[in-house]
Amino acid sequence: MAANFWTSSHYKELLDPEEVDVVNPLDKEKGITLEDSKLIKMHMANYIGRLAQSVKVRQRVVATAITYMRRVYTRKSMTEYDPRLVAPTSLYLASKAEESTVQARLLVFYIRKMHSDDKFRYEIKDILEMEMKILEALNYYLVVFHPYRALSQLLQDAGMNDATQFTWGLVNDTYKMDLILIHPPHLIALACLYVASVLKDKENTAWFEELRVDMNVVKNISMEILDFYDNQKTIQDGRIVVAMNKLA
Repeated sequence: MAANFWTSSHYKELLDPEEVDVVNPLDKEKGITLEDSKLIKMHMANYIGRLAQSVKVRQRVVATAITYMRRVYTRKSMTEYDPRLVAPTSLYLASKAEESTVQARLLVFYIRKMHSDDKFRYEIKDILEMEMKILEALNYYLVVFHPYRALSQLLQDAGMNDATQFTWGLVNDTYKMDLILIHPPHLIALACLYVASVLKDKENTAWFEELRVDMNVVKNISMEILDFYDNQKTIQDGRIVVAMNKLA
């Protein structure tokens, strides 16, 4: 793995928000809106998380898998690349990239346990075929840097070790959004720390001001995180079902 984020393929692959917030023309034909697309990706991120719990892999593998899945949909349509297959295949590929390999047959076994719906029923050969398509969609760039690494050091520097679990949870939730495709991981970590400082009533203004980062960017990311939580409260399962049915 590249030791330096700034020379990595991850940095070179960062996108502008308007490049991420798009709906593929093929998906538009199916009536899939930007809101539908976001709901489907969030639903699939949750699915990857549940599947990962079953096969017992680390959170880092989950985060890498979700990043792969989200990257795929900046280039490919959900109509051609069914999220119900892309999600477990991304987990399969991430488990290899992160050296925590999970057998495809084990994924197929747990998918069948979790879903009676035939639309989720895929065979080992389907996962292996989709793996090649995902690799191509990712331009074979598999290195992903995550906010977790920076977070541990930042929590210590800010004297907020008591908020470790809370802040770690915030970072986990950022993968329900497209932030990892847009911002360097250390800025996402700082935004989560900023949110934790506000919600936990920790006075860290001076510490943040001493950092050599653009605090406007950090605050903007923080607002996106808080907006996500506000919006999530109003999301009903029915809306996700309607969005998913448009893929059929």
